[in-house]
Amino acid sequence: MTTTAFTLEFGRFKLDLGPRACIMGILNTTPDSFSDGGEYTSLDKALTRAREMVAAGAHILDIGGESSRPFSEPVSEQEELDRTIPVIEAIASRIDIPISIDTVKAKVAKEALAAGGAIINDISAFEKDPAMVDVAVETGALAVLMHMQGTPQTMQVNPSYDDFMGEIITYLQKRIDVLLEKGMAPQNIILDPGLGFGKTVAHNLVLIKELHQLTALGYPVLMGPSRKSFIQHVLGNVSGKKAGPRDAGTEYGTLAACAAALMNGAHIIRVHDVEAVCAFSHIIDAIRNA
Repeated sequence: MTTTAFTLEFGRFKLDLGPRACIMGILNTTPDSFSDGGEYTSLDKALTRAREMVAAGAHILDIGGESSRPFSEPVSEQEELDRTIPVIEAIASRIDIPISIDTVKAKVAKEALAAGGAIINDISAFEKDPAMVDVAVETGALAVLMHMQGTPQTMQVNPSYDDFMGEIITYLQKRIDVLLEKGMAPQNIILDPGLGFGKTVAHNLVLIKELHQLTALGYPVLMGPSRKSFIQHVLGNVSGKKAGPRDAGTEYGTLAACAAALMNGAHIIRVHDVEAVCAFSHIIDAIRNA
């Protein structure tokens, strides 16, 4: 499948999407994220990890200070600021790469952009905090709109849909319309269908398989399959053994999910293991462009 090409220009940065996969490296400054919680809560460790991911080929770094794993509890605005802003300032002053702030709070996004960030990655699609749209419009930041059924506290309690792909597409289109009405530049919008956010194992598999339905909206698409539990469930059903988020099988499963997403039109892949996914994606890019 040929992936639609986009050129994103924001601030001093430019990303060419389509001919190659864009890799977004995950850097959680949280103590409780499902895969790497507590590993990068110190500034030195976070900066070291950022440098490692950039050296491995990351095109974007995504900084998060509040876990969105299933059943996680929200943190205060101040706590999130304390966890993320020093890290963003340190990275932005040393590494010339777009930085994304993973938050649902407008003040956190605004401070992160002032500290050197350039992208707002909001799992509520800019819905939880209405002021988030104003921050994006005023700063010219890229906006990642994600679909989630429910909240992190409720999303995995029996998620169900009458029209799975249709409901995701309708929701994201409505959120796009809200941003456009408030002055958001359409070329600054990225869509994320929200793998693992209010979806069953079957839903996640269908989402990757039917991704072309979402890319038909005409916006770049971000996918985040890295170490997600649906991969562990699939592998466990095959082997009869429970797989952990960082087991070798889960990492291989992540690569398979990345490959399928890219072949079905994804532009940006959000992952923990940047080195492996970058190497893997070069082959996928060559196949897509053959």
